[in-house]
Formats: sequence, C-alpha cells, structure tokens
Amino acid sequence: MRIPMTISRRSFLRNTALAGTALAAAACTVTTSGNVTTVTLNVATIEKYAKAGVSAATTVLGIAAVASALGSSVVAEIEAGGALLNTALAAFTSAAGSSVTISYDDTNWKTRVDSLLTDLDSVVASLSSALTTLKASVSSSVVSTVSTAVNAVQTVLNAFEALLGTVMLKRGIAGPTQAEIDNALKVLGVA
Repeated sequence: MRIPMTISRRSFLRNTALAGTALAAAACTVTTSGNVTTVTLNVATIEKYAKAGVSAATTVLGIAAVASALGSSVVAEIEAGGALLNTALAAFTSAAGSSVTISYDDTNWKTRVDSLLTDLDSVVASLSSALTTLKASVSSSVVSTVSTAVNAVQTVLNAFEALLGTVMLKRGIAGPTQAEIDNALKVLGVA
C-alpha cells in the first residue's frame, strides 16, 4: 500500500472544518440513571481503531528502507507490538461476535477494550521512536511516508482515548474531530 506523502497531522487539523470533539454519535453513548452512568461502545468503531494500529505497523515495516535503517531489535519491537494488538483484536472480535454495541462498564469488556488501547498505545510509541531514528538515516520521502502513518495512528489513538474519556483526564484536551479520524483511518487503509 502506498501512502500519500502530503497528508500530515498538521494538515488534518488545518483542513478540517469541524472544531472540538465531534466523535460519531454511534461510536459511544453515555447514559445516566441516578448515580449510575453506563458507557456503551460501538464494536465496529473499536475494531477500526485496533485495525488502524495493525495497519500502521505493517505499513511502516513494509517500506524497504525502514527495516535496514532501524535494525532487527527495533523491527522486532514493532512486529511484537503489532502482533499483540492483532491478538487482542482477535480476542475482542471473537467475544463480540455479532454484537453491535458493548457496555464498557462491564468488567469483562472493559478489560478487553483497555487491552486494545494499551496495545495500540504501545504500537504508537514504538512507531514514534522509530520515526525519530529514521529521520537521521533515510531519505526525506521515506521519513514523510512513515510520518504520515505515525500521525494517522496517533490521531486514531487520540480518538480511542477520547472515546473512553481518558484524553480529558490525561492531557486536558479534546480528542480529534470525526473528519480527522476519518482521514486517519483512510490513510491507514481502514474502511
């Protein structure tokens, strides 16, 4: 898969007409009854976010110049992160079956979703570190392609965190807009 080299996180932000957090209504619903708040997540959305992480790792490692420039230990770290994410995704989709939504408040589902989030965060960290290394050792076109993938998967991670309400707690900022999320998923080949 060839990633367009002109898309960057900055252009995601600049070219988006929407402001603030505009997560799709179907992605998450929060209901409160008395002192009980229930968070319901869309299974397809969670699957897309995890698939984006797997795709980012595959995309970056699929670039010929990357493996030799990073060395076997860094490549192995990215591959392991992608494999863990893929395994967590398989367990999640197997458990979800044909479910359209899940309750994040359920301990079993919370554990599965948190595992996906943790593994996605690990993939993003590994790819970001790899990008720093690549900047000094490969052509600018390779750096641009890897940067595009890293920015896209970072946007997806931010969306996932925002979906679960952790961005506001951890960073004090809103998550990406739906247009930014859609652009990131498109860059990573996730429909």
